[in-house]
Amino acid sequence: MTNQEAELKALMIASQRGDAAAYRVLLSKLVPRLRGYYKRRLTGVGRSADEAEDLLQETLLAVHLKRHTYDPEALFTPWLQAIARYKLIDHLRSTKASRMDVPIEDHLELSATDDHAAAEGTHDMTSLLARLPLKTRQAIEAVKLEGKSVAETAERYGMSESNVKVSIHRGLKALASFLRKDSDT
Repeated sequence: MTNQEAELKALMIASQRGDAAAYRVLLSKLVPRLRGYYKRRLTGVGRSADEAEDLLQETLLAVHLKRHTYDPEALFTPWLQAIARYKLIDHLRSTKASRMDVPIEDHLELSATDDHAAAEGTHDMTSLLARLPLKTRQAIEAVKLEGKSVAETAERYGMSESNVKVSIHRGLKALASFLRKDSDT
């Protein structure tokens, strides 16, 4: 086990035990790695760096919501990589991207990745989502958290499909803005 893996694992275990400071440090260490991973994957196939930021926010949200599923006996980086990889695959699938291989071995790349971006703190995602307008929050929860399609979400909430997509995009940008503003205070 590398020093980096041991450090991330220890921070995750401490955060599972309720240590908010350890959780903030963990997320601050994950942000640049995830951002770099997504930027390389997306810009390498002609996709926008903005998509990397959206995926970063989705992945942090997933880590927050699924952290109780992490097994302290297992390595942390493969657990994180599985989340990041599935978020990338879901994103590419939902945006009808051309075929792109996402090898499972990427966990090694993710653990060595850092784009030297500013570290961001942690927040309770439930309270962050509560700060969004109702329709935006519903769209994000349905598509990004529940795995519903854009069409299903549009029908469920009486929105057009394009309105659902715009709501999700704007909502993720707003969440990123909340994280930046809150970490500055």
